[in-house]
Amino acid sequence: MVTKIRWQDHLNRAGLYIYLLLEFQSHVDSYMAVRIMAYVALLYQGLIRSGQLTPSSTLPPVVPVVLYNGRGRWTAARNIETLVEHVPGGLATYRPRLSYLLIDEGRYTEKQLAPLRNVAAALFRLENSRTPTDVQRVVTALVAWLHDPAYASLRRAFTVWLRRVLLPARLPDVPIPEVQELTEVQTMLAERVIEWTQQWKEEGLREGLQQGLAAERTLLMRQARRRFGEACAEALAPLLEACEETKTLAEAGEWVVTYDSGEALLARVRRRIA
Repeated sequence: MVTKIRWQDHLNRAGLYIYLLLEFQSHVDSYMAVRIMAYVALLYQGLIRSGQLTPSSTLPPVVPVVLYNGRGRWTAARNIETLVEHVPGGLATYRPRLSYLLIDEGRYTEKQLAPLRNVAAALFRLENSRTPTDVQRVVTALVAWLHDPAYASLRRAFTVWLRRVLLPARLPDVPIPEVQELTEVQTMLAERVIEWTQQWKEEGLREGLQQGLAAERTLLMRQARRRFGEACAEALAPLLEACEETKTLAEAGEWVVTYDSGEALLARVRRRIA
């Protein structure tokens, strides 16, 4: 998403447009800096074609912003220069340099966000929420902050996002009632907070179990590939995907070490899972 804002120079009062390029991420992309460079280049090409240059016929500044709401912390390089192999001598001059501004929502704590009376902080608090009680607390604050009729569209936007995005993601098997106003969301949460908290916890446990199983499968694949080769690992992959028991995966880890051939390992896994 690209947003254009007007910047006023305090020295000469000359107006200048700055473009904010916003990229929303829920997962870490190790090569985000490359994507950002491509986005900026495409934006500049579009501005050149449409003649939207500065009064001095130069390109306007672009501030690339990555807004990340994933659970783990962001670990990707923030400057493309970091991703390009360093070559000594004159070739180093041609390494591209472009940084992006990272906003990692999960790095902000509730203690930092709660005193801030603004909708951005409220959004971060909602996305960082771990229980329906957390959501209820933030919604109550939003109802108080956005009571003015001038904020009707913003209240509506929060309501739609809560009903269609946040709550279904946290409670995938729970029907969310149709609500039209934040006050209705507030009432709904108050009425169902105990019931939904239990369901929320159960969903978290299921999600944690699936993440654990995925990690076990990945480790087993790496071990099998190293010991018996790529063909064994490829044949093992669908068998492991069909397994939903951590005990069985743990046993398979022992078989990778004890069996002498990939064929013997695959036969044992097939017998165990069948």
